[in-house]
Formats: sequence, C-alpha cells, structure tokens
Amino acid sequence: MSKYSVVLWDLDDTLLDFEYSQSYALTKCFRTIGRRIKPEELALYSRINQSFWKRLERGEITKEELIPGRFVTLFEALGIEGVDIDRFRSEYQEALGSVFAFRDDALTICHSLRGIVKQYVITNGVTHTQLRKLRLSGLAETMDGVFISDEIGCQKPGEQFFQYCLDHLEEKDISKILIVGDSLTSDMLGGIRMGIPTCWYHPSGNPNDTEIHPDMEIDDLHRIYDVLEVFGNA
Repeated sequence: MSKYSVVLWDLDDTLLDFEYSQSYALTKCFRTIGRRIKPEELALYSRINQSFWKRLERGEITKEELIPGRFVTLFEALGIEGVDIDRFRSEYQEALGSVFAFRDDALTICHSLRGIVKQYVITNGVTHTQLRKLRLSGLAETMDGVFISDEIGCQKPGEQFFQYCLDHLEEKDISKILIVGDSLTSDMLGGIRMGIPTCWYHPSGNPNDTEIHPDMEIDDLHRIYDVLEVFGNA
C-alpha cells in the first residue's frame, strides 16, 4: 500500500542525469564542425540552455524558437560562424537521446514501485529524444504512460499541461497524486497551481530562496519510499 496511487516523474535531472547526456551530445557535435569543446564552453551552453527553457516556461518564447535559438546564441558568444544550425541541432537531439545515466538507482526504484503505484513521466523535452531515452534506459517498461509537452501542445508549468495529465489519469482524487521533479519553476510551480502534492528533488541541498514552496523535499530518490509511506523498499 502507498499514501499515493500515482507518481508523476519529471525525467531530465530527476530520473536521468541530463548533464551527462548533454555533455556527450555537445562533445560529439562539436567534433563534426572540427572543434574540441572546452569545459567552459560546455558550462556556457548549459547556462544558455537553461535560460531558454526558463523563458519558455514563462511563455516568452516558443519551442520552435528555443530549439535553434540556444545554438545561435552559443555560436555568437563563441564567435563561431558558418555552422548549419538546423543540421547541428538535429544531430545534437539524436546524440542527446542515445546515451543516459541514472540518478540514484532510478531504474531499480521505478521497477520496485510497479504494482504499488501508477507511474508516469511528465516532460517538456523533445518527443523523439525523450521517448528514445526512455526506451534505451529501460524506464519505458516501468511507466504506465508518458506526457510530453510537444504532444499535448503546452508546457510545464502551464495549467493546461497538468489539466491534460489529470484528465487522462484514472485517479481523480488529486490528493492521491504526487509530482516529483527537480525544477521549482516547472514541476513544483505547476503542481502547486493545480493543488497537486509536490515533492522537490534537490540533491545539491542548496536552500530554496524562492517563493515557490513544495509540500516535500528529498535529496535522494531512495527517500521516495518514505514519502509514499512504502516500507522495506517496496
């Protein structure tokens, strides 16, 4: 038995280590343009990418602007010219979905919760990339469904995104649904707006200095058993 009947998992930087895949994809794609990416350039892209996603969450840009825009901004900052942006971003997305690394034994944890709670992925990522990572990692086999913003037509933290999810769940008691994710401005804010219980995953342990206050916090995914009130590792 569990306190909750449904868990809505964020994917990148919750179940999977996004930085690992991002580093691999950028390194591979920079080689195709005859360059060796430096650690500081990886860090720069990470900041640019995060800023674009935050702008998307706030409704300031569209997904169509985000996908190429972050690379245009990166190349301008590095003074790199003559790159085919469409080809580069296509190769990047393909590479991004081809490798994965788990956070905190995520696959084992999700497997152990099968039959105890229903599990779904909720993600703003690119459909092809996310589905491929789910399949290759084995996480797809543990999930009861996947909600992707591209297919829904709206992004987290938008109310439309979460309403769509709620409309497609058998569980209609919101108090029995739990959102688990690393992003305060995406997963947690969206859940709070909808009245869905929220669990913030923040392994860094840095203090929350925002006005967004999730219901619960964990610094390791293994602690989800305590949150769900499932004992003995399910």
